Amino acid sequence: MIRVLLADDEHLIRGALASLLALEDDILVVAEAGTGDEALAMARAHRPDVAVLDLQMPGYDGVSVAARLRDTVPECTSMIVTSHAGAGALKRALGAGVRGFVPKTVSARRLAEIIRTVHTDGRYVDHELAADAIAAGESPLTPREAEMLSLAEDGVPVAEIASRAALSPGTVRNYLSAAAAKLGAENRHMAARVARERGWL
Repeated sequence: MIRVLLADDEHLIRGALASLLALEDDILVVAEAGTGDEALAMARAHRPDVAVLDLQMPGYDGVSVAARLRDTVPECTSMIVTSHAGAGALKRALGAGVRGFVPKTVSARRLAEIIRTVHTDGRYVDHELAADAIAAGESPLTPREAEMLSLAEDGVPVAEIASRAALSPGTVRNYLSAAAAKLGAENRHMAARVARERGWL
């Protein structure tokens, strides 16, 4: 059996996916999560084989969760599902060791096939998402700057970002300032908006 963790903040989508994957003979959903923090906790508790992570979740996004799982639950393979993604997100995902990058429009049967593929050390990147990412152009942000901007998107205070990222507040401010300067933005919130619009988060 392939043990799967599902993480998506949209309960209806997560529940529907869990029900559909339950129809597969070789896949068992062992845990569900609605936030990045919950996903990390569930992965540590249940040690799944594959984590199916929504790109956009409260707290840590899917890519940040995947990067942390690579260190804390190395036997777990991560894949991202998303309704929209830019070049930055795809690049960050691949850099974080994500082995699957798929749109939410994929059928449940196809998703099950992709889960099997990444579980056996294969890789799957949706062609349309890859083409969109390439068309968006190269991001000027480093992976760490992009991560900090992603965490800052919802107006999270610097101290909380620092705690989540295991960095000092001063280091977080430096990353955010550098990102804002590169994007010509007045503050971190505008920088996050610009980066999101250009497909770099």
